Amino acid sequence: MGIQDLNAAADAEQRRAFMRSLLRDLQAMEQMLERGLFETGVRRIGAEQEVVLIDASCHPAPVNQAILEALGDEHFTTELARFNIEYNLDPIEMGGNCLSAMESQINLYLSRLRRAAMDAHAEPILTGILPSLEKDDLSLDNMTPMPRYRALNDALNRLRGGPAKLSLKGVDELSVTHDSIMLEACNTSFQVHFQVDPDDFVRAYNIAQAVAGPVMCASVNSPLLFGRRLWRETRIALFQQSVDTRQVNESLRESQARVSFGTHWVEDSVLELFKEDIARFRTIFADTHEEDPLAVLEAGGVPKLWSLRLHNGTVYRWNRPCYGVFGGKPHLRIENRILPSGPTPVDEIANAALWFGLMRGMSDRYGDVTAHMEFDDAAENFTSAARHGLEAQLRWIGQESKPARELILKDLIPMAREGLRAERVDAADIDRYLGVIEGRVSSGVTGAEWIVRNFGSLRNGTNRAERTYTITRAIAERGKSGAPVHQWSAVSGSELIGSPRSFQRVGQFMTTDLFTVNESDIVDLVASLMDWKHIRHIPVEDDAHRLVGVVSHRSLLRYLARLKQGQTTQAVPVSDIMQKNPVSVTPETPTLEAMRIMRDHRIGCLPVIRDEKLVGIVTEHDLVSLSGPLLERFLSGEGDADASR
Repeated sequence: MGIQDLNAAADAEQRRAFMRSLLRDLQAMEQMLERGLFETGVRRIGAEQEVVLIDASCHPAPVNQAILEALGDEHFTTELARFNIEYNLDPIEMGGNCLSAMESQINLYLSRLRRAAMDAHAEPILTGILPSLEKDDLSLDNMTPMPRYRALNDALNRLRGGPAKLSLKGVDELSVTHDSIMLEACNTSFQVHFQVDPDDFVRAYNIAQAVAGPVMCASVNSPLLFGRRLWRETRIALFQQSVDTRQVNESLRESQARVSFGTHWVEDSVLELFKEDIARFRTIFADTHEEDPLAVLEAGGVPKLWSLRLHNGTVYRWNRPCYGVFGGKPHLRIENRILPSGPTPVDEIANAALWFGLMRGMSDRYGDVTAHMEFDDAAENFTSAARHGLEAQLRWIGQESKPARELILKDLIPMAREGLRAERVDAADIDRYLGVIEGRVSSGVTGAEWIVRNFGSLRNGTNRAERTYTITRAIAERGKSGAPVHQWSAVSGSELIGSPRSFQRVGQFMTTDLFTVNESDIVDLVASLMDWKHIRHIPVEDDAHRLVGVVSHRSLLRYLARLKQGQTTQAVPVSDIMQKNPVSVTPETPTLEAMRIMRDHRIGCLPVIRDEKLVGIVTEHDLVSLSGPLLERFLSGEGDADASR
């Protein structure tokens, strides 16, 4: 997907031409396999590092193009969002100090990126999903202005026939729709590559599938999205749903998402995967290349297989087969896309070391893993790992169900150690990186667990935005220390960020845990709710859950006064005393505007509406709680100090 000028709005003739080119690439690969033209006997590893750019307030910084221009280094490239950058590591042969050399590369390019980002008033951060990211950051204005990304967005929207729908449930619940592919930009990964011989591809690929679940359990780092605590590795479900092109009316068919773990073990060769993806998924782009791969082969050359690589780049298997050419020789790789970015380079290499070690260790111990394990168990392990991390229960070899922590500590770390030794990796590197995994799993502190624990500890007296900004800053600062995440200190109250950006909009601090009544309910219920929950305003909804009114404490007192004077009966519906058609705002309404509305209308609350549905409420109490600390800072002189910076 490195090609930038792509055509998504192709006519039928162009699509047919692209399919012809795609099928010829497949024919060429088949001939190359039959003639033994692929590189063998060499094991190379590599990686792609994705980072998020943040500003001084821990908000996403959409400045990737300025930074890339300043860098002028082909290792760095764009990503979908203007607040993301990717850099590619050089391939390294497996063995010796390959793991520490890979970590050195990550740190080298990260240092260069930090220096270039400073001039753009930004800094890079390694994290699977940026905790401080908000839905408003995912506008098309923040899409990197490259034809490739616009073409991909247009094509996926056309295939999907409507907005992307995301529905996730963990400790909290999140349900949103979005009219572009920018939801995908929430995800930041550390993608590792593993070169394999063609004859060993099937065995290696199936092992990659088998170990995906337990490796993810130890690596999870993405538990928050828009301030909601969801899966331990929320990236998995988020990516699948954000680029899902299946129509609603396909629900009865066994259709597969473009982001997929797969449906069965591979049996024959790498061609099996490419053929299945061509058969299942419509082409998104229709750009053809002048290369005739069969003619290149006849001339003794090595074809680039442009069309096959382009189509493969739009089908997002979590373990993806890849074709490449290095040093003039074609090769096959398995691209592991399950690992999140961060929290530190040493954490990332530890995750990679576990995976690399298991790729060899599982092969040496079990050979054909499909003879020892059901595919459905591997797939279920993958989903369970994404949901629960180290708390997952995994079904392993011999159909035995084990807690993830026990399986990793007792079985998989020793097996990975054997595998890395067999690959002649330096003993010091093996001890260091697998020691990080052992420490992380023994303590139970993955990146995800550290984030969730500290996010929860900051709940008292803070709004969701303040907590996410504080967690983001803590990740950025602790990440610079180089210590693995399980050794990080807890976030203290003194680190709390009270940035004005954490309450610029109503949606950042509104109350979302609401108590409402129906317009046909009796007033007595309102009185009881106000008494039980110590609240002064209760929204009123109709049967379709649309906001139709608000009952204030004052209107309830007036009703009770009439009742005491014998002017009414007790069986009064809420609709009789509610304020109808109340003034409301949206989550995007600026806080200052909401304050002016409340002042001008002399009201004590503002219902918050999205898509005609009630999603929150802002009251005088919320604004007092918000302004109190700011007033205290101003009167103590801190506000003047801030202004002078």
